[in-house]
Amino acid sequence: MPTVALTTLGCKLNYVETSAVGRQFLARGFDIVAFGEPADVCVINTCSVTGRADRECRQLIRRALRTSGNPLVVVTGCYAQLAPQEVASIRGVDLVLGTREKFEIFDFLGGVEKKLYPHVAVSPIEDFESFGPAFSSSASDRTRAYLKIQDGCDYNCSFCTIPLARRSSRSQGFEACIDQAHALVAQGYKEIVLTGVNVGDYGTRSGSNLLTLLRAFVHVDGLARIRISSIEPNLLTDELIAFVAESEVMCNHFHIPLQSGSDAILRLMRRRYQVGHFAALIDRITRVIPDCGIGVDVIAGFPGETDERFEETRRFLADLPFSYLHVFTYSQRPNTPAATFAAQVEPKIRFKRNEMLRALGGEKKHAFYSRMIGKTEAVLVEGHADATTRYGFTGNYVEVGIPVSSAAENTILQVTLNGLQHGVCVGQPVCEAATI
Repeated sequence: MPTVALTTLGCKLNYVETSAVGRQFLARGFDIVAFGEPADVCVINTCSVTGRADRECRQLIRRALRTSGNPLVVVTGCYAQLAPQEVASIRGVDLVLGTREKFEIFDFLGGVEKKLYPHVAVSPIEDFESFGPAFSSSASDRTRAYLKIQDGCDYNCSFCTIPLARRSSRSQGFEACIDQAHALVAQGYKEIVLTGVNVGDYGTRSGSNLLTLLRAFVHVDGLARIRISSIEPNLLTDELIAFVAESEVMCNHFHIPLQSGSDAILRLMRRRYQVGHFAALIDRITRVIPDCGIGVDVIAGFPGETDERFEETRRFLADLPFSYLHVFTYSQRPNTPAATFAAQVEPKIRFKRNEMLRALGGEKKHAFYSRMIGKTEAVLVEGHADATTRYGFTGNYVEVGIPVSSAAENTILQVTLNGLQHGVCVGQPVCEAATI
C-alpha cells in the first residue's frame, strides 16, 4: 500500500484543507503516516504570513528528504501560490501546486516516483472561483472538527498577503454548511470550530450573515459546542455577543485581532477600527459575558512603531481584560504596501518587543486561569497528558487537566477547577464515577 505524510503550516484554515487533501489520498488507497516517517509522498501545505513561515517550509522540505526515504515532495498552500518558482528551486521539490490546484492534486501527481525536474502548476489567483473542501476529519481525533465557512478577504491590510494568496472574500452555501455540520456530528464530533480568513464576513455577498448561520447551527441535533475561530472587531456586533451569551451551545470565547494599540499604527495598517472602538467592544463583551475567554492578536515592530507608539500598545494591552495573547513579529512581505514604508523597525527591536508582549500575554493568561479556580465548568475531554491525566478545554478556552480514564475521552464533564499546574488548570469531575 503506498504511503503519504502530510504536514501543515499556518492557520486552522490550512489544517482544514490539509485534511481534505488527506481524504483524497485515502480514497485512492494510500495509508497516511506521520510526517517524518518513511513515505512515498510528502505533502507540505504552507503559510506565507511571515518570513518565518517561509523558512519553516524550506526546513520541512529538507526534513522530508532526510527522514522519509527520498519521497516525492509536493508543496502547496500560500507560499506556493505567491512564490512558486522560489519553492521549485528548493532541491528535492517535485511538484508545486497553487491555491486552486491543491484540490486537484491527483490531476498532477501521476505516480509516486520522483520527478526528473520540478513541475509547477499555479493558476493566477483571480482564476480561482470555487470554495474548495470545507471540513476537517481525522480518524484519531473525534472531539473537535474545523468547518471552513468562508475564504479569502476584501480588507487589503497593508501588511497582509492573504488576498494575494486566497483571492477576495467568498462563503460556502448556507445549506452546505448545515449539511456538513450534520455529517461531522454523525462522525462523532462534539465541537465544531467555524473557520475562515474573515469569518465575520460570512454570507455578505449572498444576503446572509454569520448570525443567521449560527442560529441554524445551534439546532443541529447532537452538536454540543460551536466555537468561532476568529472575528474582526468591526464585525463582532452586539447581536452576536448577545446570541453567544444566551446560547448553551455557543462557546463563551472570542478571538479578536487587534494588531496595534496605537491609532497611528492602525491607520498605517489600514485596519477598520480605532483603539477606542476596540476597548469599548471588549468592555461590552465582559459586561455581557463576565467569564468570556478573549484572545487578541498583536504585531510587534510594524513600520513607524516608535518607542512611544509601542508603549501605547503595551499600556493598552496591560489595561485590557483579555485571557491570552498571540504575538507576531512584523515581517516584510513582498508585494505588500507596508514592505515599502519608511521607518522600518530594526529586527532586533522587533524581536525584543515581541518578547515583552509575550511576557505580558503570559501574565494575562495566568491571571485569567487563576480567576477560574473554584468554578465548575463543562470540559470537553480531548486527549491524554500522561498515564493518569486527560486534558480538555472549557467553553471559554481554559485548558484543564483531569484525572479520568480513557473512557472519558470525547465526553463533556462538569469539572471543578481547583488549582494551577504547569500553566494549565487542574480539576476534579463532579461525578466521581468519571475519575480513575
